[in-house]
Amino acid sequence: MTVADQLSKVIDKTGRLIELYAALQEENDLLKQDNDHLKQKVDHHFQLKADLEEKLRVLTLARSLEGMQTTDLGLNEKTFDIKQKITDFVREIDKCIVLLKK
Repeated sequence: MTVADQLSKVIDKTGRLIELYAALQEENDLLKQDNDHLKQKVDHHFQLKADLEEKLRVLTLARSLEGMQTTDLGLNEKTFDIKQKITDFVREIDKCIVLLKK
């Protein structure tokens, strides 16, 4: 085998390596796009989960208010607990408003 033949084989193999590199780079770019898309979907689902948990919490609170019965004295212990929770929520909201104004 002559030097020219060996050089020709090296050039051919280099060309194939360059083509393979380009194909792998393209596949990598597509996989990165898919990964970014899936990350966005995961973030969206986490936000959706948080929203649903908040709605469930509010619904549970509303149902507990709905099912309350008052005693002859006016307010029972459960009513007081609910009113206390509402007061705490209002305080937290007020704190958030103060922080947002800063």
